Amino acid sequence: MRYTPAAKEMVLADWAHEARRSTIQDMLAVTAQPDILSFALGLPAPELFPTETYTQVAMQVLASESRALQYGPPWQPLKAHIVALMAQRNVICREEQVFLTTGAQQGMSLLARLLLNPLGTVLLEETIYSGIQQAIEPFQPTLLTVPTDRETGMDVDAVASLLERQAPPAFIYAISDGHNPLGTCMSLEKRRRLVELARHYHVPIIEDDAYGLLWYDQVAIPPMRALEEGWVFYLGSFSKILAPALRVGWIIAPEALLPKLSALKEASDIDTATFSQRTIAAYLAAGHLPNHLTELRQAYSTRRDSMLSALRSYFPRETKWHRPSSGMFVWVELPHEVDTAEILKVAVERERVAFLPGHAFDVDGSRRAAHCMRLNFSNCRAERIEEGIARLARVL
Repeated sequence: MRYTPAAKEMVLADWAHEARRSTIQDMLAVTAQPDILSFALGLPAPELFPTETYTQVAMQVLASESRALQYGPPWQPLKAHIVALMAQRNVICREEQVFLTTGAQQGMSLLARLLLNPLGTVLLEETIYSGIQQAIEPFQPTLLTVPTDRETGMDVDAVASLLERQAPPAFIYAISDGHNPLGTCMSLEKRRRLVELARHYHVPIIEDDAYGLLWYDQVAIPPMRALEEGWVFYLGSFSKILAPALRVGWIIAPEALLPKLSALKEASDIDTATFSQRTIAAYLAAGHLPNHLTELRQAYSTRRDSMLSALRSYFPRETKWHRPSSGMFVWVELPHEVDTAEILKVAVERERVAFLPGHAFDVDGSRRAAHCMRLNFSNCRAERIEEGIARLARVL
């Protein structure tokens, strides 16, 4: 006999009723159209993927390692390479503190599950990467927010004020370098102060450093994890410096917590990225990464400068932006009466150019950044960047 469900609606989790695709996900379909010139997504340049050398090491791994395509534990040799890579960021850690993830996004999701109770509290900036908002959404938390200075990053004085008046949050989420979406770099003074607050109030910091190796004007300031071992959880990723499809990232965490993270990850994906882990380890062992990073920094700094030059040439005089020293984004502020969501519709339909409107990064449904836009400079060649900015300027 065939089962027919009752007419009554299926009961979903409370949070799922409000769950929506992010603006970033919606833009994936828009920007997939071949005639769209896109500044919308945080995409690395595909022509700079190390395809040839990576193919060689992948073939070597398949030829020499019989279990390369099998389920398996996290690949220990990769942890050793990450320890060496972290030393370049002045972070001293041990292999026992390295936890491999399926990209930095999974890392922040696992840490949210580890640290945050349902209806708990999280402290983050007013305008911040939408991925962390998605990671904490199922917990329906109370959100404490602080502003961000365009030059020096998170308002740590505001953090201190909140911590003095409120019960400690489950964690503070912070992006030290290449802020997504604002492009800012947190000053060393603010990093030190935030770490001191974390120690004093016993509040963990989730430090998202996915863009920390993409610095341009000078060597990046050491991340907060270089200043504090016990209260800073560090997130890193190979997505922006090798290729996103490899889906390999890492957490630097207190050693005692790795078994708990392992249990959470097993429930999520049963360690299925082990082939990518092996091939990345082989790529790093062959010594390819330093030259590749140099190539990325040179190319992206040129593209950043092309975008800034085009903004000066084409955009209205009252427009404001910040010159990013790392990462992939320029944050543009237009007059407050402008709604960039409406601008986006016209830009895509008439000029076939895309960006992300600022409201996509506003916390808790506010529209304080509705007059702003995030522009990605890494994905387009310099000559196309000028063309795209000129198109956007026509719309404005």
